[in-house]
Amino acid sequence: MFDRSIVLNNGVKIPQLGLGTWLIDDNEAADVVKAAVKIGYRHIDTAQAYGNERGVGEGVRTCGIPREELFVVSKVAAEHKTYEEAMVGINETLEKMGLDYLDMMIIHSPQPWAKVNQSEDRYVEGNRAAWKALEDAYTAGKLRAIGVSNFQIEDIESLLETAKIKPMVNQILLHISNTPMELVEYCQKNNIAVEAYSPIAHGEILNQPEITAIAMKYGVTVPQLCIKYTIQLGAIYLPKTSNPEHMKGNAQLDFEISAEDMELLKNFKKIQSYGDSEVFPVYGGKM
Repeated sequence: MFDRSIVLNNGVKIPQLGLGTWLIDDNEAADVVKAAVKIGYRHIDTAQAYGNERGVGEGVRTCGIPREELFVVSKVAAEHKTYEEAMVGINETLEKMGLDYLDMMIIHSPQPWAKVNQSEDRYVEGNRAAWKALEDAYTAGKLRAIGVSNFQIEDIESLLETAKIKPMVNQILLHISNTPMELVEYCQKNNIAVEAYSPIAHGEILNQPEITAIAMKYGVTVPQLCIKYTIQLGAIYLPKTSNPEHMKGNAQLDFEISAEDMELLKNFKKIQSYGDSEVFPVYGGKM
């Protein structure tokens, strides 16, 4: 998997396999990044909201791999809905990470986290302002690609009304039992790459015996089945782990899910709970 990439709509290549770093402590992040790079990972994903940009940046700078061979991503805080806030945040991220440029930066959410699942306001003008900051940083050479995260079709369409540059990706919650095919197909039709975060449903899919049975049928683990599923949907995938053995396993995907099983997985029942993690807005919780 390490040599597979997707070409974004501006011609930039992004490795299809990325390492998610959500909930990895800043003091541990550098070692996690270095371990992942040693295994073969070249795409590292962080965010201002994760609180570990400093550590991730340290790992990128000290991993022994030339900077141009790595694809480093961060996210504009969901609360930054003015041009000034977004631009200051972009510059602070670069400074904190100790990098001259990022390979990509994206808007983390169309709504501030405290409003997700609690407000009808889609922050149209705020997203346009944050997007203008990303466009300017992109034009200035600080970013090689720009995109969005957690955006629905209406959010993308309202952004496109004033955007000079089309988003290159939309990073969304995408996994077995949560497959928003209308959104996935809309993005792909409009040449916006789809990135799947939490492809293993933050671990909760491990509790589904039907999925375990399908994984056993292919002689793979449940995480490998889940990750292969997102790949066959054409998505970039971002499994989060700090465990080197899991990092290796998440890249060992030399099998193919049948068309029949793909349809079954697309329509798999929605999981009832994300366990302790359901407090987070991305899993339906409220702040």
